[in-house]
Order: sequence, then C-alpha cells, then structure tokens
Amino acid sequence: MPRKKKPTIYDVAEKSGISISTISRVLNTPEKVNPETRALVLDAIDKLGFVPKAEARARALSNTNRIGVITPFFTAPSFVQRLRGVASALAASNYELVIFTVESSDHIQGYLSSIPFMGNLDGLIVMSLPIQKKDAQRLIEHGIDTVLIEYSHPELNSIEIDNFQGGQMAAQYLLDKGHKRIAFIGDKEPHDFEIHPAGMRLKGFQAALKKARIQSPNEYIRLFANTKEDAMRATRELLSLPTPPTAIFAAADIQAISALKVTRELGIKVREQLAVIGFDDIDSAEYLDLTTVRQHLDESGKLAVEILLTHIADPSRPPQHVNLPLNIIERQTT
Repeated sequence: MPRKKKPTIYDVAEKSGISISTISRVLNTPEKVNPETRALVLDAIDKLGFVPKAEARARALSNTNRIGVITPFFTAPSFVQRLRGVASALAASNYELVIFTVESSDHIQGYLSSIPFMGNLDGLIVMSLPIQKKDAQRLIEHGIDTVLIEYSHPELNSIEIDNFQGGQMAAQYLLDKGHKRIAFIGDKEPHDFEIHPAGMRLKGFQAALKKARIQSPNEYIRLFANTKEDAMRATRELLSLPTPPTAIFAAADIQAISALKVTRELGIKVREQLAVIGFDDIDSAEYLDLTTVRQHLDESGKLAVEILLTHIADPSRPPQHVNLPLNIIERQTT
C-alpha cells in the first residue's frame, strides 16, 4: 500500500486559494497579513495537517531550549512582577526566555497562529489574555506545551485567581472597619484582546455590599480608561461629592496609588478621613504602606514555569488547573 503523500505548501495554496508568497507571510510574519486571509490559510493548514519544513526540522532536533511568554502591558508593574517570577524560575534551567508583547487583537492572533508552526519554542506561557478554542487546539496538535495565567481552558494548563472573591474580600474588609460609604474606581471594559479582571472585582464588591444591605449610589462607581490621570480625576470627582465616600476600593494598586496622590493634593488625611485599599500587592504598595488584596504575582510566574517544565518532560500528564489564594495585606491606608 503506497504511503500517503505529505501535504505541501502547494496543497495549502490550492485549498485556500491564496498565493504561496502570502502563505509564507502567514507562517513567518502573520501580523502583516489581514485577519481574513490569515484565517483562510490557517483553516487550510489545519484541514490538511500541513507541517512546514522549519517545524519538521525543529521536531527532528527535539528541544530548542526556548520558552515564550505572550504578555500585554509589558511595562505595567503587575506584569513586570509576573515576568520576574518567570525569569527567576528559568534562571535555574537551561531555557532561554523569549517575550512577545501584545498591543492589539492582531498581535495575539498573529503569535498564536505562527508559533505552533515555527518550531522554535519548547513551551509557551500566556499572561492575562483570552485564547480561542481553535488556537488552543492548534497549540495542542503541534505539541506546544502551554500555561495560561489569569485565564482558563480545559485542555491547557492554567493558573487562576478568583477576582470575584477578591472584590468581596475588599468590600467585607472595609465593612468590618465600619465603613458604609464605600466607592469603587477601576478601568472600563478593555479591548477585545484583553481580559477584564476589574469587572469581576467590581461584581464581587457589589455582591458583598448587597449582602450587607448597603445601598451604594451609582456615583460611587467610577470606571475609566486605564491611566493614572483618569484614576486621579475619578478620585477628585468622588471626593467632591456632597456626601463623599469614607473608603475607596481601587481595582488595581496603581489606581489606588493615584488616589493617594489626590488625597495629598487635597490635604485629606488617609486612614483618618479616607480609607484606600488596592489590589495586586505590587512592589510599590509596600513602600507606600498601601493596604491591598494580594495576589501572588511573582509566585504565579514561577509556578507557570514549574508546570510548563514538568509537562515538557512528561507530555502525557493531564492539564493542571491551579487556583492561587488571595489575602488582605493590611498597612497604613485603612
């Protein structure tokens, strides 16, 4: 019985109706190809089971000793700390760290469509980004061990936190301190390529207030674009109300720090006149004595590497799903 012929790039071109040069760009520089064309090519590749020569060579050579991290907001403090955890865990291994930064939907789709075919990574960590079913399936089919942080997929490893619970914890902590006029500041629904943890923190916060039968006026909820200036403006608006809040829960430490700057400008005594609690426990939260809901940022990066290397060593292991605990770190702002 004759061996089944392996599909070639010419077969992909015939099935997709796309030129070979464009197919080559999809495989090598996908961000330069429009999404519709890219989808046609990838659909043909998936249906044919086409394996580019570069990937076939990489498979033959086995390990590449490179781990990739796809991350948005590369310079945001919480992401820097997660990356620090990844880097420190990899330092003890022979793996090189490769970082892919995301600034748009096209960016992440480009990476997720090309990385499985490039054959130049042994594993992948995806930070705080949603991943579609078809992209997850492509990673699995091409043997790219993957760990998701702050997002879950049943067939991929994941490390998560309960943002809803975190919002509840912050609200309950302030309620236990005797506060009844509690405001929330956080970012609006983000771009379609981002997840929105602030939204879940707000829902948890509101659920705790409702359970305590606290009626929070709509003007106590301030949502804005994720910038320091917007966080400061939201805080000024809250503190200028006829009946201002006695406490503010910020969906992220960086926003809580902006709120603290406004209190200094207005001569408001933190803790005595206004309590402020953040979320994340970034490095500067400790320096500024900020009370916060701690999620274990460095630890999540380290754990992602540990899970990834374990699965690279034994691909037969089932996916791991880890939920990291949250806890309140009480300092001088509440």
